[in-house]
Amino acid sequence: MTVTDVGEFGLIDRVTARLAQGQNCLLGPGDDGAVVAAPDRRVVASTDVLVEGRHFRRDWSSARDVGHRAAAANLADIAAMGATPTALLVALCMPAELDPAWAEELADGLGAEAALVGASVVGGDMSGSPTLTVAVTALGDLAGRAPVVRSGARPGDVVALAGRTGWSAAGYTVLSRGFRTPRLLVEAFRRPEVPYAAGPAAAAAGATAMIDVSDGLLADLGHVATASGVAIDLSREAFEVPRQMRDAAQALGVDPYTWILAGGEDHALAATFPADAALPDGWRPVGRVAAGAGVTVDGAAYSGPRGWDHFRRTAE
Repeated sequence: MTVTDVGEFGLIDRVTARLAQGQNCLLGPGDDGAVVAAPDRRVVASTDVLVEGRHFRRDWSSARDVGHRAAAANLADIAAMGATPTALLVALCMPAELDPAWAEELADGLGAEAALVGASVVGGDMSGSPTLTVAVTALGDLAGRAPVVRSGARPGDVVALAGRTGWSAAGYTVLSRGFRTPRLLVEAFRRPEVPYAAGPAAAAAGATAMIDVSDGLLADLGHVATASGVAIDLSREAFEVPRQMRDAAQALGVDPYTWILAGGEDHALAATFPADAALPDGWRPVGRVAAGAGVTVDGAAYSGPRGWDHFRRTAE
């Protein structure tokens, strides 16, 4: 069976039947638009896209894995603003010969990841396309707080990190070399573990700037440094190399700090806090903000890759 056999509306019915609706969804799929509660009267919105062959491969990841990754990439952006995610809108473009079970399993992954933060998949669109593409828009609620933007870092602030970095990049390298183990690293690539609650917690604790680490820690902190007009220096000693990552790096001939400092898609959160602020649970200090420009490691320019560039296909 293919999506052509099922038809657009038949597939929509199959997919939406699998999606539970949370308390923020006042009207879900079935009308021209969904209705989502916005208690704060402001809505945080973000969008991202996953393209087969560039962001995922069906021989590396199941449809459910892709659903988790697609949702996580967007939900993390909402958390990085200090907001709580409330809803996802999903556009799916797919080849006519695709098995409809793939779309159903994708919906399962999207719904399961959204449920981790109490959000719902409330609607979207479907279209035929020669390239399988998943585009997701996330909405979030600030609960009365000011959004935490990239431009608020100030000299003297502490740079802190919530979540892990390097795991997804290590898993990607393992898969790209034709291996399927260590499984712990491969699974980190397939389904990131995002510290969603750390975003609102950081906002409540007085974070001055925050960002989702999607393209690499050095690259993403570079956005904070540029937006804030400051310099950021990281301490290499703040980043422990887990045993599984160390062993995989040695076997593959890779410097593990390339994964940790320049690898993306773990969706850790990086933030800056005033020097006298108490870091919330789950946050750890990794560097300092100073006057100047750019991002350094132990006071010196980092000589390795700095992060992912979607138009160059490689880290730079």
